[in-house]
Amino acid sequence: MRNPLYTAYERRLVGQLDQASVPRHVGMIVDGNRRFAKARGGNAADGHQAGAANVGSFLEWCEEAGVEVVTLWLLSTDNLTRPPQELDKLLRIIEGLVADLATAQRWQLHAAGALDMLPVQTAAALRRAEDETADVEGLIVNVAVGYGGRQEIADAVRSLLRTRAAEGATLEEVASELTVEDISGHLYTKGQPDPDLVIRTSGEQRLSGFLLWQSAHSEYYFCEVYWPEFRRVDFLRALRAYADRHRRYGA
Repeated sequence: MRNPLYTAYERRLVGQLDQASVPRHVGMIVDGNRRFAKARGGNAADGHQAGAANVGSFLEWCEEAGVEVVTLWLLSTDNLTRPPQELDKLLRIIEGLVADLATAQRWQLHAAGALDMLPVQTAAALRRAEDETADVEGLIVNVAVGYGGRQEIADAVRSLLRTRAAEGATLEEVASELTVEDISGHLYTKGQPDPDLVIRTSGEQRLSGFLLWQSAHSEYYFCEVYWPEFRRVDFLRALRAYADRHRRYGA
């Protein structure tokens, strides 16, 4: 049974939210799985499994609040160098998670990452989830796996150059005509609004390369709790903090 004081506080936070101030796009750095497990005598896989179990609830909270796009950072390019015994288990957990999310037919999933750097099985699971939810009209969920901010920008420039070359443009022409919008149009999140709010759990106060290009004007919220313990009330506090800020673009 839930604590009645907690329930009352949660309702109070919901009542304080102004729909006009809800972020359209929320970036989520899900951090602290391993430390969560270690504090309870478990192993890394236990922590990652607990973290995966919290994703569905988080997406529901985003839906309820009126968020339109969510980017979940589940695995960085740096994480690909972890010991095989940990990485293999983590990849299986991610594959199971995206399969479950796709089966729900509630959210439109997009793979955001360097899929060519991932094992074939994992990349196939992400592409399959995209295909299975392509026609779902709901919250857009970018599943960032094998993601690195610098890698994304490099991939965007590479894609842009290949596209322009196929059109017959010379390198000099591309260089003279290149705009910010050109690069944005080749990012993993092309066609989507940039994140208004980026949340990171576990108390770490850094972006670690998350959405480097897109987060130029984002607001950041750092939460002390580990991701598996992140509750709806923590999310509502993040939304309240975001709503209380006066956003300044370019200053």
